[in-house]
Amino acid sequence: MAKATKTILKRLNLRKPEWFLETQKLFNQVAAFYFEVIQAHEEVLALKNKEALTALERLTMKTKDNPEPAMPLPYDVPAMFRRAAINAAIGSARSFYSTLHKHHTKKEKMEAKGKKYNRRPPVPPREWNRNVVFYQGMMKELTLNSVMLKLYTGTSWAWVKLEFRGRSIPEGWDTGSPHAVVHKNVIQLHFPVEKKIEKPQKTEKQAQNPDLRICAVDLNMGDRQAVCTILKSDGTEIARKFIEGGDFLQHRRKRLLGKVAVKRSKYGGILPEGTQDNARLWEKIRNIEDYEAHRISRRIVQFAQEHGATVIVFEHLDNLKPEKGRYSKRSNTKRAYWLKGRIYKYTKYKAWESGIITARVNPRNTSKKCSKCGEEVFRHRHGEEPKEYIVGAPLFTCRNGHHGNADLNASRNIGKKLFERYLKAC
Repeated sequence: MAKATKTILKRLNLRKPEWFLETQKLFNQVAAFYFEVIQAHEEVLALKNKEALTALERLTMKTKDNPEPAMPLPYDVPAMFRRAAINAAIGSARSFYSTLHKHHTKKEKMEAKGKKYNRRPPVPPREWNRNVVFYQGMMKELTLNSVMLKLYTGTSWAWVKLEFRGRSIPEGWDTGSPHAVVHKNVIQLHFPVEKKIEKPQKTEKQAQNPDLRICAVDLNMGDRQAVCTILKSDGTEIARKFIEGGDFLQHRRKRLLGKVAVKRSKYGGILPEGTQDNARLWEKIRNIEDYEAHRISRRIVQFAQEHGATVIVFEHLDNLKPEKGRYSKRSNTKRAYWLKGRIYKYTKYKAWESGIITARVNPRNTSKKCSKCGEEVFRHRHGEEPKEYIVGAPLFTCRNGHHGNADLNASRNIGKKLFERYLKAC
């Protein structure tokens, strides 16, 4: 069995976040204190998390069996609040000392070769800004639209009933302890949820199945943002799907980026101190892109499910760079490249929830060769003779006379490459 995890966001109906800010401030003070305790007793990190938590409480909490702790905690906080802060400190300490160890190891290797290693060593956190985690003792009466949280008012602790709105927690998923994210006057509770699923086989094992179906996806810059093809191991094409909307997205994003460029030009490219850099415009751009990434990734996964595909394969596109040009055009192209990565990321976790795994193949020549005969192709527009390879042209024709949609041909080649990787033949 394996686990599928994701986060459900709930926005609280609360305009004044003062108590949340006070609670978060105290949480970070307690976490910073325990980080200092760990620095003074580094041997604690050799223990497992539960054992380390017990050891740190023994060092800081006064009890009948431990009347004089070595480093008393100077804050009066609930037990579950304290343990959440301790776990945050343990996580930060493990990360810091792991990075520090890697730094010293690399420095020793470089000096052994007679080379200088000029990078500065990592330093402990100078500021603490962790989100408050609400364990069971700090949260109760959780319903579909409300929850009771224990908050610090600045002088005392109080139970506060809060209403929220947002996506409901899906059935069959186990809910974990939420953490509060405070941004200006907006407060969200992030609920981690998980469920057990049957662990899908690795692609290498699935490739041995003659009835295996895969969904090959070609991500594009044009109106057809994704072209999906369902293929069998013998090369048989079962179904195809074109996910459109790219032209509309490009137009909206370019228009907003143009507004950003115009507003920046008023300051000569240098913003005055305390001036926000078009915060609303950037937020709108990010929201549009995030919506598109979720929309496209969901349709890809649904298409794969409908046709019984158990593997979704993409190209490995990590080195794309935009051409030089005006700010709005260059930035639009750059963000379109970023969107491809986000689509893959979202598809990966959504597919995993459905028992489907994702893979990536080398993108070399996926658009330049014919999927049927392997010959080089000419890409051309409607009504034009196939004489040269025009990037982004919708049609292809190879020397053997095969022709059709260029993006569909690339999608087939992507799927073919996955089978060749494991079967050595298509």
